[in-house]
Amino acid sequence: MSSPSTQFATLRRMGVYEPNHHQIGMWGESFRCDSTPHTGESTIVEADMKLDNRVLRRLAQNREAARKSRLRKKAYVQQLESSRMKLAQIEQELERTRQQLQGAFLGGYVGDSSHLPFGGTVNSGVVAFELEFGHWVEEQNRQIRELRSALQAHVSDFELRILVESGMSHYDDLFRMKTIAAKSDVFFLISGMWRTAAERCFLWIGGFRPSEVLKVLSPRLEPLTEKQVMDVCNLQQSSQQAEDALSQGMEKLQQTLAETLTSEPLGISDVANYMGQMTKAMGKLEALASFVNQADHLRQQTMQQMYLILTPRQAARGLLALGDYFQRLRALSSLWAARPHEPA
Repeated sequence: MSSPSTQFATLRRMGVYEPNHHQIGMWGESFRCDSTPHTGESTIVEADMKLDNRVLRRLAQNREAARKSRLRKKAYVQQLESSRMKLAQIEQELERTRQQLQGAFLGGYVGDSSHLPFGGTVNSGVVAFELEFGHWVEEQNRQIRELRSALQAHVSDFELRILVESGMSHYDDLFRMKTIAAKSDVFFLISGMWRTAAERCFLWIGGFRPSEVLKVLSPRLEPLTEKQVMDVCNLQQSSQQAEDALSQGMEKLQQTLAETLTSEPLGISDVANYMGQMTKAMGKLEALASFVNQADHLRQQTMQQMYLILTPRQAARGLLALGDYFQRLRALSSLWAARPHEPA
């Protein structure tokens, strides 16, 4: 079937049909009226596009929230798995150490297996702490590498916050371990025999001095805002005051202990008086564990306050600098031990 335009052209050639201007105008009006639905369709399309954009934005937000949730869950699961493996390794090494100690030291002491040569005894709490602290140092080294890589890769603040919180939790584990060790042998803990030689040089009541660490870290955290500078200075001053109070308490304890030991004339062989003095002195020594716990609490509180003052990126740099500082002290100890000795 031919189109209307073809039919009109045929009729015109035959002289049968000749449209007038009035009809053409009517057609034009008709065509304009016919265009109105198309305008409506355009409006609907624009509305649909706006709706689609809102939906796409909402979907993108949901995807980002889901991604962050997956990251948090992954970090939590990894931490749980790491803790589980660490605990299993510690249990295995404790068992191996117990067997080695029995074989190496207790073989000739069948009748009195609790004693070691030179009158010493096996303190299982100290052995457990040394093993656990060795694993703690290994984990800290791994976290330092991870922090350094994250800062170099310019990861998001959200990812840095996860790493920093994991590092803070790792120091909390150390303070928990030390609380348990102080109950087993507070002298071992205060002496710093679980630390390297260079670390022991800076030891203060069984650990690092918070105010000194703040001095070491502050240049690594710049640029700081004026408020941050003021907050760090106030924290340093309050830490110094708390350290001074604890140091005075330790000096007072030492003075009291010396007075207790010399309360009776020296050189007298009265066993009853001698044992009485030792009993009083033992009672004084129980306060040592309390001083170590208070010093660790001050260290923990100082770190937490710094975390609140700093941005996630600054906190990551500070935690990295703190780990580097202890790594360098350990490296210095190794170099010192390996130095060539002059013949006597």
